[in-house]
Parts: sequence; structure tokens; C-alpha cells
Amino acid sequence: MAIDTCIFDAYGTLFDVTAAAREAAEEEGFEALAETWPAIARDWRDKQLQYTWLRAITGDHADFWQVTGDGLDWALEANGVADPRIRDRLMQFYRGLSAYPEVPAMLGALRDAGRAAGILSNGSPEMLQSAVSSAGIGRLLDHVLSVESVGVFKPSSKVYDLVGRAFGCEAGNVLFVSSNGWDAAAAAGYGFTTVWVNRAGAPVDRLPHKPHHVLDDLTGIPALAASL
Repeated sequence: MAIDTCIFDAYGTLFDVTAAAREAAEEEGFEALAETWPAIARDWRDKQLQYTWLRAITGDHADFWQVTGDGLDWALEANGVADPRIRDRLMQFYRGLSAYPEVPAMLGALRDAGRAAGILSNGSPEMLQSAVSSAGIGRLLDHVLSVESVGVFKPSSKVYDLVGRAFGCEAGNVLFVSSNGWDAAAAAGYGFTTVWVNRAGAPVDRLPHKPHHVLDDLTGIPALAASL
């Protein structure tokens, strides 16, 4: 089946999740982050994802903004940072994360080719609206879908169901793109054709399903979609 719909994870895929800590560390008054920001960014992301999985398993859902704050609190304590101003500034930055540089042109190429494009994310609607607006890519997206409409995080199949309902497409017509190997694997098991954007060159996760394609960044997505 031909690909007519391209769906993207948001955080880490379209938006650079390390940008909040990196950019805060460059600001005057936040010199305390100069040496610790890489570790904070790593720990923050790890705990953020772990908390989504645990909440999905236990049924204790909270929106992604709370989970993001909880992950940051753990990361700051783990790295010996106790200044509440730093926490507040990092959370402010997270609302408007920078998009990866290839994102606007990539989405524009999909639109020029007549393919629908959208986001499917753990993010809350408010977070996603802020990030999309900050990146200036709203006009290039047909739908921005949040897990909040089903009350559970990825990789629940209830989340992937949102794509067919919103776009009116079959799973076989979807190219699903994520920087999370586990997300791309679960979506492959669901029936999407999947791309893992493996920017870090990490090994493939040992899971029941595997991504169909692996790319270093998003630049090749329009050509890949056209070839399938």
C-alpha cells in the first residue's frame, strides 16, 4: 500500500529535547548549568520516559507536563542543583523547544508531494500547541494528536488508534517516524511502516518488533515516503 500519511513523534523527533538545558546554560545568571547541563538533559529525558511507562502500566495517568516536571525534579536533585529559578527556567524553555534544523523543509516537501502529515505525541495539547507555534510549523501539519484524548501514554495501541480516526487512513498507508526505538518498534507491531531516527547511533532495542527503516535524521523522510 502506498504511503499517503506521515506521522511524527514530537519530543526528540521534531523537537530537540536537549535544547532546554543547553540554552538555559548559555543564559546570564545560570552559570551553574555550564558543566551539568548534559547530565541534567540526559537524566531528565530518561526519567520522563520511565515515568510515562510506569504510569501506563499502573493506570496512574497524569498529563505530560506533570511527568516532565517530575522527571526534571529527579534530574536536578541527582545532579546537585537546588535553585528553584533554574527549575522554572528549564520548564519555560521546554514549552518552546527548538525544532531540529531540517524539520521545516522536510515537512514542506511532504506537503508539496501531497502527503498528509501530523504529530502523535505523549505531550499534552497545550505543550504541543506551544512547541508547534514556537517552531513555526503549524501550517505544515494536518493534525496534532495528543495521548490526553485516550488517557494513556505510548506504546498503548489506544494511542496509535488515534491516527486512523483523525486521518481516515489504514495502518498500511502510514509512515510513522520516531526517535524512540521502542516507539518505532511498537508502531511496527501495530501495522505502521516505521522509521527510527537514530541520531545517537544506538543499538536496536531487543523487542518483539523492530523498526522497518533507520535514518540518522529526518532529511530523507520525503524520499523514503515516495519510494514505499
